[in-house]
Amino acid sequence: MQFLEYLKAIFLGIVEGITEWLPVSSTGHMILVDEFIRLNVSPAFLDLFLVVIQLGAILAVAVLFFHKLNPFSRRKTSEEKRSTLSLWGKVIVGVIPAGVLGVLLDDILEEYLMNYVTVCITLVVYGVLFIVIEKVRAKKTMQGIPYRVENVEDLTYKDALIIGAYQTLSLIPGTSRSGSTILGGMLSGVSRTASAEFSFFMALPIMAGASLLKIAKFILEGNTATVDEVFLLLVGLVVAFVVSLVCIRFLMQFVKRHSFAPFGIYRIALGVIVLLYFLLTK
Repeated sequence: MQFLEYLKAIFLGIVEGITEWLPVSSTGHMILVDEFIRLNVSPAFLDLFLVVIQLGAILAVAVLFFHKLNPFSRRKTSEEKRSTLSLWGKVIVGVIPAGVLGVLLDDILEEYLMNYVTVCITLVVYGVLFIVIEKVRAKKTMQGIPYRVENVEDLTYKDALIIGAYQTLSLIPGTSRSGSTILGGMLSGVSRTASAEFSFFMALPIMAGASLLKIAKFILEGNTATVDEVFLLLVGLVVAFVVSLVCIRFLMQFVKRHSFAPFGIYRIALGVIVLLYFLLTK
């Protein structure tokens, strides 16, 4: 039976590694997966597992973009180091809105919005938005109108704050953090590539903070984890890390040549499937 639990942890790590970075909502997928594949752990630890497993995913960002995010690299000129420090400043500005609201509204959001109805609605709504925004972008491309910002280094602090404000929408389950930030960036005139990269960078402090907050609440509420549960979490973290490495590379190549419309279609289909499943089974 313990072997089966490790297989479940591996599968959850795969789902997290894929859906955390693609704009399809990791929460929506986790809720659906949890209906069929539920770890044999305490409810409190399961809540912890589904959040902290994100640490494996963000470690992949740190590895893939280490040179770009490292302001102390010896291979960088003084100007490049200053540019990297400036980029970190923009990341910090970008995470402030979601970071503040996330701490203030965490319990409220979990109690009232963490349900399949909310997830289904946001999956479909954002799916439609992706398709509409990409159609508008396609018309602008045909007219020869370029993006205002092509590279992440060219973002201003105002751009960072605006994209960060859009990121607060991801506090609603099913919205997708990457989906919110990428949509926000594109609506602000930022290219898909720059929006996706900045979304990845903002994920580092946001997801690390969310994981640490969940761990702190787990401990302060008097919960404990067994040795088996800790090993299950470690397995999930490692799998999420490896899968994220592949997924992030795929997405960065995908956005250079394709629109996000296919993800919009997928979100709508998933939202309908999840809604029908719960309506027919509950």
